[in-house]
Amino acid sequence: MKHNHLAGTGVALITPFNDDLSIDFNALENIVEHVISGGADFLVVLGTTGETALLSYDEKQSVIAFVKEKAAGRVPLVLGYGGISTAELVDGFKYYDFDGIDAILTVTPFYVKPTQKGLQAHYKAVADASPRPVILYNVPGRTGINMDADTTVALSAHPNIIGIKEASGKLFQTEEILLRKPDDFLLYSGEDALTFHLMNLGSDGVISVVANAFPAEVSTIVDKGASQEAFFKARDAHFSLKILTKAVFADGNPCGIKYVLSKLGLCKNIVRLPLVPISEETAAVIDRELKLR
Repeated sequence: MKHNHLAGTGVALITPFNDDLSIDFNALENIVEHVISGGADFLVVLGTTGETALLSYDEKQSVIAFVKEKAAGRVPLVLGYGGISTAELVDGFKYYDFDGIDAILTVTPFYVKPTQKGLQAHYKAVADASPRPVILYNVPGRTGINMDADTTVALSAHPNIIGIKEASGKLFQTEEILLRKPDDFLLYSGEDALTFHLMNLGSDGVISVVANAFPAEVSTIVDKGASQEAFFKARDAHFSLKILTKAVFADGNPCGIKYVLSKLGLCKNIVRLPLVPISEETAAVIDRELKLR
């Protein structure tokens, strides 16, 4: 069964902070409302963009509960849930309340660099234990290991694995997955810059960073429809975000998108160490692009 309610524009939510580095829940509420009203189809809580690795366990629980409350069932929720140790992840399911969570997004184990056989065994163990459907997350630029198309296609046969966020930037690999995957297996663009191209190849949507600030534009790219007019609207939206998207990631994620959101009045431009705010040069590029919008 294809999980169509999880297709379309997903937003990898940031975690906004106050000056004292505590979580700014007022800003988080503003962003949740901003992206839902802007056309987001689902939200990803505690993903990479949420600076999840820099949050305490209690903070993670608070963010999950808060987003559940504010989303109020209007859109599906996906929980970012990953780590290095397979055993720790399997055991950790008991510490989370999955009521109101539609799926989990779980990244390939980082630092330890497992083989493709190890990745298959890891994801099978996690999917067997998970109380919710599993979305794979391949992002070799962060984890140090690429999950190849053969591994992804093999895992797509697991009944509790429903899709992949493909952020390798490898178009040939992504095309191979699209060609060989089951029809009911979702493939999301994990790179904002490639969303338009992957949608035209048959992807099911995006899990987006840029959509924190511009949900309507990203949704236009994703919901391009079948008509020529819709295609050109999607293309125009893609080009309108092209330079801005490059700048958003120039000094790391979520540093760039937090700067954009601060300029839009949605949160403060604060990240936690070892992340630091973007450079003056990158800020100047973003400022120029925002003035053109």
